[in-house]
Amino acid sequence: MGISFKKVSHKYDGFNKNEHVDALENINLDIKGNDEFLAIVGKTGSGKSTLLQHMNALLLPSNGIVQIYDSIITPKKRKNPKLKPIRKRIGFVFQFPEYQLFEETVLKDILFAPRNFGLPLAEAKENAKKVCELLNIPSELLEKSPFNLSGGQMRKVAIAGILAYNPDILLLDEPTRGLDPKTALEVMQIFEKINKELHKTIIVITHDMNIVYEYSTRVIAMNNGSIKFDGSAKDLFSSDIYKECHLRKPDILNLIDFLNSKLNLNLSYDIRTEDELISKLKDVDYE
Repeated sequence: MGISFKKVSHKYDGFNKNEHVDALENINLDIKGNDEFLAIVGKTGSGKSTLLQHMNALLLPSNGIVQIYDSIITPKKRKNPKLKPIRKRIGFVFQFPEYQLFEETVLKDILFAPRNFGLPLAEAKENAKKVCELLNIPSELLEKSPFNLSGGQMRKVAIAGILAYNPDILLLDEPTRGLDPKTALEVMQIFEKINKELHKTIIVITHDMNIVYEYSTRVIAMNNGSIKFDGSAKDLFSSDIYKECHLRKPDILNLIDFLNSKLNLNLSYDIRTEDELISKLKDVDYE
């Protein structure tokens, strides 16, 4: 098991003394340390970001226990383990991670986290080379200032800096926000490759239900600080729970609903992409 929540609640302080805001309530959740592609969805304020920040101990629970591999995170700060080993195993890609770039060159920025976690320089450089190939970052960019890159290139450099220390689990907070459609597709395909080929668990917060339906193997739907659904995207959007959680149906499912209604077809929600839909339509007998 990679990450486990047992009866976890989290409260934020309110504006006035003795007031608090319940952000999470009685969360029980187990996440494997490999091979999962988990999407966390829900309206703004549903508890998604708070949940994600507990997954590498950026936040401590107000009640309950979070276990991250062998480390037990409790409400009592003094009794908690050192956080550096946790952060090494759980990589966090924040919204707009390119805002965290600060070194003189792209290479130095990519090397910063691996060196901070104690990797020898030679190993860190070898890891940097591999992740640059994975992310299609040209070698001629490595000695350039990261601030002279395009927005999409900066996003990939920031992600490379996290992948270079080889975490077991990647936490992604709206990884495609602010990107053009082409770059967003490229970034999601990279994370899919990391999940399938390197067998790493990917946990992503997103408001884009098209991403959820195409890439996730499991969906957590939240509302008012509680988990309302834990299962497949197909099961979520086949029920009314997605409406209760204020989610919209993915475009591909709206199209399937339209075709089934207008052409009297029986297309399944197992179809995830437009290419799959086109392939299915070729086999349909319209007579």
